[in-house]
Amino acid sequence: MLTGRESWIPDEVGTAGRENLDKVHVARYDDKEDGNAAEEVAMLLALDLPPDPTVIDLGAGTGQFALAIAARARRVVAVDVSLVMLTQLTANVERSGVTHVECVQAGFLTYEHIGDPADLIYSRYALHHLPGFWKAVALARLATMIRPGGILRLWDVVYSFDPAETGPVLERWFEDDASDSIDQGWTRAELEEHVRDENSTFTWLLEPMIQKAGFSIEAADYGNGQISARYLCRRR
Repeated sequence: MLTGRESWIPDEVGTAGRENLDKVHVARYDDKEDGNAAEEVAMLLALDLPPDPTVIDLGAGTGQFALAIAARARRVVAVDVSLVMLTQLTANVERSGVTHVECVQAGFLTYEHIGDPADLIYSRYALHHLPGFWKAVALARLATMIRPGGILRLWDVVYSFDPAETGPVLERWFEDDASDSIDQGWTRAELEEHVRDENSTFTWLLEPMIQKAGFSIEAADYGNGQISARYLCRRR
């Protein structure tokens, strides 16, 4: 199994997305992106997790989810590959007074979990930074970090439309969802940049990778005009 130390793995910082390495973007991230963290925590804790779960948040960003679940978790490891994002995350954790959230600079291919297996792995809008081959490798690595029966909650930009519909569907996304303010939302230029420069893929490519890695997909919600997917998966 890949350890994260091999010289031939890609530079995850290099694929992290231009904006996630930008201090100005990171400073306004929480105004641009509401992760619905409280709702996510409530939903996940209603599942058959232990009362004090061990949680890994991969691509933790500014820590919205990590901090929201910390009050109910025994251990939270908040992982992000961007040092700029991790600096903001660490500051947010310190300001909160929470002492059991560990901030780690690493990515899907380099994070090495130490200690008890996770009960829950959470990842929101992060896996798309990796190309397809490496998505499959990353998911296989996640399966080694989580106990059998543990939960993987995965959100991402994932396309559920037919490739022949690409132009009309994307144009509708740009028209309907683009914000006029770069401070309060994602502008059309940013959405176009995502499609052009990042590695989001189709549901019919990603889902076999999830299952091949050792997870069962228990629920899949395709929202936002066939542009995003929210998966609830369980380690077999």
